[in-house]
Amino acid sequence: MNPLLDRLQPYPFERLRQLTRDIVPNPALRPISLGIGEPRHPAPELVRQALVGGMAGLSVYPPTLGTPALREAMAGWVQRRYGLALDPATQVLPVCGSREALFALAQTVVDATKAGATVVCPNPFYQIYEGAALLAGADTAFANSDPARNFAADWSQIDEATWSRTQLLYTCSPGNPSGAVMPLDEWARLFELSDRHGFVIASDECYSEIYFRDEPPLGALEAAVQLGRSDFRNLVVFTSLSKRSNVPGLRSGFVAGDATVLKAFLLYRTYHGSAMSPLVQQASIAAWNDEAHVVDNRALYRAKFAQVTPLLASVLDVRLPDAGFYLWAAVPGQGGPGDDIAYARQLLAQYNVAVLPGSLLARDAHGTNPGRGRIRMALVATTEECLEAAHRIVEFTRSTQAPSS
Repeated sequence: MNPLLDRLQPYPFERLRQLTRDIVPNPALRPISLGIGEPRHPAPELVRQALVGGMAGLSVYPPTLGTPALREAMAGWVQRRYGLALDPATQVLPVCGSREALFALAQTVVDATKAGATVVCPNPFYQIYEGAALLAGADTAFANSDPARNFAADWSQIDEATWSRTQLLYTCSPGNPSGAVMPLDEWARLFELSDRHGFVIASDECYSEIYFRDEPPLGALEAAVQLGRSDFRNLVVFTSLSKRSNVPGLRSGFVAGDATVLKAFLLYRTYHGSAMSPLVQQASIAAWNDEAHVVDNRALYRAKFAQVTPLLASVLDVRLPDAGFYLWAAVPGQGGPGDDIAYARQLLAQYNVAVLPGSLLARDAHGTNPGRGRIRMALVATTEECLEAAHRIVEFTRSTQAPSS
């Protein structure tokens, strides 16, 4: 077996299952899960129709590069969303969901023959970043989130010696789990570091279309152009239809950016065997070309968060995020944050509500685990179900703070 597999840690949801396997949830209450970020709003009808209409594609092998029509639809969306003109032939590449692409890019970019090859990740983080780095033969370094900056990554925690060994940097904006959006000055700093040390930036932007401000979140390609980097050197952006269009089972997204990096990535993917099904390509064209269903979806989240967030804020340290569909809340303790794992276990046992302990989303780095004492709640279900879960969380939290008789 590949010895690098031994370096992998269990996925957060597997760790949570192990930590709660002895619990029998309250049978008087129906189970509600706020743990997994799986969109559960209805999929658009236009996507369903395109899937059915694309059945003839079952008879052909799909090209890894995708059809010109698909790449043009993706580039067209970038033009409408960010005002940027991409070359569909060289700067856009379809992928089977952002998850597999985020993993595969590390296998393309990392040169493990160089001593100390390093991949830098935010902390907390999407665990695919770490797994991709380790299986590519690299070491990992973590930039902990900064509570003073809405839990965005503090890149200053990475020292110059580590930056000099860095070959790949993962960013996530809007962030998972905090929803923080990276501002232009932060992009300027990362681009300067990339130029100085030659590493590739992989910008995970799968939550970009669920936001609560009037202005949509700044994207990495958009930031690059504003900073005079229209060649997108050493920059690759990842986006997906899963959250934008409520089709996580479609496994469809694309990467865009530096044509030189994408050329190497296409070569890797050709051998990797990750071409998108022709049916999915047709459905994806329909989804990328339509914005009405995205506006409706965003309105559903805005209405839901407007009702749920104040309710939870009455007992937890939590606020409306910049974007995304998570609430990142501190659990109460004696004189500070409480035990996030104990809180999640007791909430599940007493009120049959599942949340994800923040410490499972992070690693011990720089003397601390930045997810400790917090929980992530995915408000992906209906407003009614999320409100019921919120009322249970309020009742549970108040009961834990009530003075004992």
